[in-house]
Amino acid sequence: MLNRTPRLCFVGPLVGRHPGYVTTQGEILSDRFSESGYTTFEASSHPNRYVRLADIVATIIKHRKEIDVLVLNTYSGPSFVVEDLASRLGRLFGHRIVMVLRGGAMPDFMARFPRWTKQVLSRADALIAPSEYLAKAIAPYGFQARVIPNVIDISKYPYRRRERLQPKLFWMRAFHEVWNPLMAIRVLARLREHRPDAMLTIAGQDKGLEAESKQLAKELGVDDAVRFPGFLNMEAKAREGDAADIFISTNRIDNMPVSVVEACAMGLPVISTEVGGMADLLTNGETGLLVPDNDDEQMVEAILALLDDPMLAAKLSEQGRALAERSSWPRVKQQLDQVFNEIL
Repeated sequence: MLNRTPRLCFVGPLVGRHPGYVTTQGEILSDRFSESGYTTFEASSHPNRYVRLADIVATIIKHRKEIDVLVLNTYSGPSFVVEDLASRLGRLFGHRIVMVLRGGAMPDFMARFPRWTKQVLSRADALIAPSEYLAKAIAPYGFQARVIPNVIDISKYPYRRRERLQPKLFWMRAFHEVWNPLMAIRVLARLREHRPDAMLTIAGQDKGLEAESKQLAKELGVDDAVRFPGFLNMEAKAREGDAADIFISTNRIDNMPVSVVEACAMGLPVISTEVGGMADLLTNGETGLLVPDNDDEQMVEAILALLDDPMLAAKLSEQGRALAERSSWPRVKQQLDQVFNEIL
């Protein structure tokens, strides 16, 4: 065990350093540890994938004698090439390696590339998963992960206890088929058959489906009931979240979405598709309501039930906030410090 704080290098796609990009957990952790007095390095914030890879390699080599722990944000898909190379370098230079598993697509990726997955994950001195979902997913491959939730700054999310709700829906993610924004539009159209006063704010970075979402709203005759405020910074999130009464998550794949934790922090009752790790994050009827994937009708039924049941709404609002508080920085830092101490 070191007699000083460990020197940490955070590796991953840290593109949230640029305006208009979603802030990642890698950036948040790097900033938080730096503010807490730790020596930190990070790579890389470059938007281009190939330049980012080169920057990661250069950073690890440049600071190889100054790094104690390589904190490697581990995604599936093409990003796994980065994790492979970065972990090889970390091993070469004698760094301790902590891999933080990210992304709901990881289980499918591991099933397709089991040998590669085992080879890379075996270089980790510790594996961390933000939810039970990914911890359970790696168990068949002979690995164990400690579950430590994603972190949010709980003080930045104004809590308002919901009880008697209005049909004011809030959706926040990127406009991409994985997050299924078209379902949110269809849900609104179906909901307005029962509640003509229903409204939807649908916000996020365009990843190819924003125009189609707007077109669908016109085709379904609900364009006057939908707002598209675009990408939301922290201040805008708090404002839009406070104005809404229900958060809907229509994701097709997911792990532990920070957007859902943020909604819980603001006291918004959450209704989500039951995909990936959502059932590990939310307990149906306790901290949220879960419906089948891509099922407009079931989501509308859940919304109507919530609108008619103030006691359920208050329960989800209160217990959702308690769930979000588990992601507060002091709690997460304590758990991460324990990991660092153990591997050093």
